[in-house]
Parts: sequence; C-alpha cells; structure tokens
Amino acid sequence: MAARGANAVLSRANRIKTKLQSALEATVLEVEDVSYQHAGHAAMRGTSGEETHFNLRIVSPKFDGQSLVKRHRMVYDLLADELQSGLHALSIVAKTPHESAAK
Repeated sequence: MAARGANAVLSRANRIKTKLQSALEATVLEVEDVSYQHAGHAAMRGTSGEETHFNLRIVSPKFDGQSLVKRHRMVYDLLADELQSGLHALSIVAKTPHESAAK
C-alpha cells in the first residue's frame, strides 16, 4: 500500500523513466512530455490532459536481436499499468547501442 502512495507522488514521466531504466538498462533514455500538443484533441476532452502523451528515445543492449515491433512491445508491456491509468500515446525510438553509434 505504501508503494502505491509513493507512485502517486511521482510524476508519470518519472515512473516511466524508472520502469524503463530498470528493465532495459538503457544507456540513453529520454522521456519528453508532449501532452500540451494534444490538449484540444477529441480523445482528450473531459480529462486533465496532463502527462498523457510522451516521446521516448531509448538505447538499450536489450534490443539486440529484436525486431522493431518486439522492441516496441517490450516498452508497451513495461508500461501496461500506465496505459491503463491515463497514458494515451507513446512515440518510441528504440535502438541498440550499435545502431545509435552508427549515426
């Protein structure tokens, strides 16, 4: 019960960072809240519109050998409880360290 209360205090962005960093051992993890860009959209009417849309950039060795679809599925699975509690959309860039270095 105490953990649930602690989660309520953390922003959704911080919870996302914590979950993804812990599970994916990311070498790069950028979480950008772009909810303000969607404030007037039909799907957001009647909600606070806060912390609902995020851009994610993740570089992780855990993505090695995984297709782009599997990488995205990994992220969605890790954030399933957030998606059930108000997180509306994610834009995900998921790369391996080798792919990121090749830029």
